[in-house]
Amino acid sequence: MKEISDIIESYRRSVFEGKKSALATVVKVDGSSYRQPGARMLVTEDGILTGAISGGCLEGDALRKALIAINQKQNKLITYDTSDESALEFSVQLGCNGIVHILFEYIDVDDPHNPLEILGRLGQNRGASVVATLFSLKRNAKQIGTINILQENGIFVDDLYSLKNNMLGILESKCTEIQTFQIENEEQSAMFQYIAPPVSLVIAGAGNDVQPVVKIADILGWEVTVGEGRVTHATQKRFPEAKNILVVKPEELIQNIVIDDRTYFVLMTHNYKYDLEVLKLVLKTNCPYIGILGPKTKLQRMFDDLHADGNILADGDYQRIYGPIGLDIGAETSEEIALSVISEIKAVIEDRKGTSLRYKIDKIHVQTTAKHT
Repeated sequence: MKEISDIIESYRRSVFEGKKSALATVVKVDGSSYRQPGARMLVTEDGILTGAISGGCLEGDALRKALIAINQKQNKLITYDTSDESALEFSVQLGCNGIVHILFEYIDVDDPHNPLEILGRLGQNRGASVVATLFSLKRNAKQIGTINILQENGIFVDDLYSLKNNMLGILESKCTEIQTFQIENEEQSAMFQYIAPPVSLVIAGAGNDVQPVVKIADILGWEVTVGEGRVTHATQKRFPEAKNILVVKPEELIQNIVIDDRTYFVLMTHNYKYDLEVLKLVLKTNCPYIGILGPKTKLQRMFDDLHADGNILADGDYQRIYGPIGLDIGAETSEEIALSVISEIKAVIEDRKGTSLRYKIDKIHVQTTAKHT
């Protein structure tokens, strides 16, 4: 969501400044690629790029293709074969070993349903979304482009091509898919991109060591809530990147936020009783991750106190409690610990082990599935 949010912000700024723009979207990948279907980049007529469609190897040529789309005011599909190093179509040795199909969409600011206006509806409520983008791999075929979004809580653009049921299926599967249809007597592919709600990171604690955690989480586009009882510490000045800052008791912290399966808790108040009370309350929710700062002796003491108070922890509860918190990267300073913590949460989100990629045998990214209907 952060990349899309940055693109929307850049688009609105370009409209205000009277600049024309085009949206480049990775719609299909065969083989290996740095970015996967759904990666986007906004290009303005003065060459400003927001977002990314590769690790930097395609952006230069993509800029030129986007400017052509802007000048011609029409959508174009461009295919980059990065698996053939002898085919230097744009004078760059890529080495990604894949074929990347990128759709360039001219943005008509007078059209209330242009791709950026459609994407701008994302995030209007806390729920998952599906974005539908139609394209064709056939030469000289019509490139329809981004046409629709569907959100769990009901936002939906006009269903011009009867795709709603397909999009509902994507919401259920939670996986991006490429499906093929016959539309207006022509074969068209649809990239149905699943977009999960933004990560909600709730930090109990507002000490100095919390500041780098908030900063890194903000860079990733996570929505951060900082809460604790000290009015001198939980302030906007100390945490300008946080979405919510609460001076609260433990029970009030839980009451003031929405907790779902994309909500992750970190307990680092350095106040044992406060952390323990928050832990008791969070264990009653469906939050998938509870990280606790401190040594194993502190964690064992918490377990003992929970049991003494009659709180029986199930196996699933132990599985979602992470203490000591963070990946083992030798972290010592506050900034290093913050990196360790955020990395562990990201690994949990993606159901990964957090080990070095040098030991990974299969592909780094999950392959987007393709279906013919």
